[in-house]
Amino acid sequence: MNTEQTGNADRRHSDRFPIEREVHYRVLNKRAGDEQGDGKTVNMSSAGILFTTEEMVLPGRRLEVAVNWPAQLNNQCALKLVARGRVVRFEDGRAAMEIQQYEFRTAATGEPVAAMTQ
Repeated sequence: MNTEQTGNADRRHSDRFPIEREVHYRVLNKRAGDEQGDGKTVNMSSAGILFTTEEMVLPGRRLEVAVNWPAQLNNQCALKLVARGRVVRFEDGRAAMEIQQYEFRTAATGEPVAAMTQ
C-alpha cells in the first residue's frame, strides 16, 4: 500500500536537512508587543524551518527568525539567515514555520547580502 492510499502522503515539496543552529525569533504583529524567544533549529529546507522553543507560538502568527548560518562569506565573515513567514504548526515545544521571504545578512553589521522572496 502506498502513502497516498494510507492518507499519510508527505506534502513537503522541498528536501529537509537536519541542521542544528541557534535561532532567535520575534512575532511580527503590532498587538503581540515584544513577543520573542530563542531556540534551536531541528531541520530546514528552502520552504520551511522546524525549531524548538520554550514559548508557545500560535499557528498563523507571522515571525521573523534569525539563524546563525554555518558558512561564512569569503571564509571570514559570519552570516545570519533572516527568514519571515508564518507558523503552520506548534506541538511538543516545536514550531514549524513556512518561509515566505528570506535574506542572508552579515552577522556583525546586519547588512543584507542577498534576498529572496518565495
